[in-house]
This record gives sequence, C-alpha cells and structure tokens, in this order.
Amino acid sequence: MATIKDLEELIKTMKILRAPNGCEWDAAQTHESLKPYMIEEAFEAVEAIDSKDPQKLKEELGDVLLQVIFHAAIAEEERKFDIYDVAKTLNEKLIRRHPHVFGNVKGYSYERWEEIKASEKKEKKKKLGNLNPALPGLSMARRIQENAAAYGFDWKTLEPVFDKVEEEIQELKAAKTHEEVEEELGDLIFAVVNLARHLNVDPEVAVRKANKKFIDRFEKMYELSEKEGVDFKSQPIEIMEKFWQKAKGEE
Repeated sequence: MATIKDLEELIKTMKILRAPNGCEWDAAQTHESLKPYMIEEAFEAVEAIDSKDPQKLKEELGDVLLQVIFHAAIAEEERKFDIYDVAKTLNEKLIRRHPHVFGNVKGYSYERWEEIKASEKKEKKKKLGNLNPALPGLSMARRIQENAAAYGFDWKTLEPVFDKVEEEIQELKAAKTHEEVEEELGDLIFAVVNLARHLNVDPEVAVRKANKKFIDRFEKMYELSEKEGVDFKSQPIEIMEKFWQKAKGEE
C-alpha cells in the first residue's frame, strides 16, 4: 500500500521536471497551455469509471492528479501558492460547506449549500445556483435541471418527460428561420438532457459513447467496403447504408 511518502515523491518529481536540467516540455508549460489537458484527463477519468476497471481508474485518476500537481508547481514558482495551500483550502471549504456535519446546523439543504458558496465568492445567490459558465453545455443543462428539481420543479414520472421531447421535435419541424431553428434545437437538446437525467444517465457520457460507437462503426464500414473492392466514397447513400448495417451486425 502506498503512503504519504509517495505523494511527496510525486511533488519532488514534478519539481525536477520543471527545473533547468529537467524536461523542456514540462518546463515550458503554463496554466493556460495546460487547460486542454485538464479537460481531457477529467473526461478520461469518467470513461475509466464507466469501464468498471479499477486499474484503469487508478491510472486516470493519477493523470488528473498530475494536472493538480502541475498547476500547483507553476503557482509555487510564481510565489502564489503551493500544493499544500491547495489541500488546506479544500479541507477548509469542505468543513465550511458541511455545517450539518461539522457544525450545529441540522440536516443538509440545497439552498444553504448555495448560500455558503455565494457568500464565499461574495456573489448574490441565484435561485438556480451560481453556475460555472465554463461547464460543457450538456453538463450545464443537467446541473440547471437538478437545481430546479431541488425546488420541486420537476416531473415525477417519465411519460411527461418523453412527451416534452416529442413536443420539442414538432416545434423544431415547424421552425422557419435560422434563428427559430437554433432556438428550437436548443430546446430539444435541453429536453433530451432532462430525459437522460430522469433515466439516471449522464448525457455527457452518453454522447461520448455514441461518438465512439459511430467512429468504430464507420471505420468497420469502410474496412468492409475495401474488402469487397468497393470505392466507398463514390457509392450512393443506399449502398453506404448497407455497409453500415453490415458493420452494425458484426459488433
């Protein structure tokens, strides 16, 4: 079993990589240049959770931790904060945001949670929470719906949720201008996210799985056409669809 010493070694390794005789690439990175990696590693960790593979999850969580260690090392070089400040700030926040555990407040309350968050950031508390605009659109939609549901503004059964999706499809079909199409398409996506929430499915995860499935199936479809000596690009959609179904059948 690993110990706190291993964490200390990790911090030391990052400092060596950032040092003059370390790695040129690591030394050149900034908070801004690392942003894409932070997002990528977070999504890969989610994928590892879905895989139910503990070894894969351990590795991907390590990659997420690397991003935290990396940013903290940069901040320490800039004499702003270090990894221990990060841990201290997080611990204080956890205690502060759980007065029902560490204080005298009775029971958890969504509204109380949002009040604490707003007071920390010196922001006016919004009824749906002070949502992070940097969230991906699907995740933002889900969070908005979850927060609204905390007030009881939610359907109790699946049927009206399905009905709302159907309603939005019809409204999209009736849209005339580009602006109307954009608005109605947004409403449809929002309704589908709500359906995913009611089905206990993370829409961000679901769409990433759909993306992977399409890529794998398209690659297989192209491979099958090549085996039959068919120039795939020159085929009408009907022939392409036949190869698509073949690829689907081999999954």
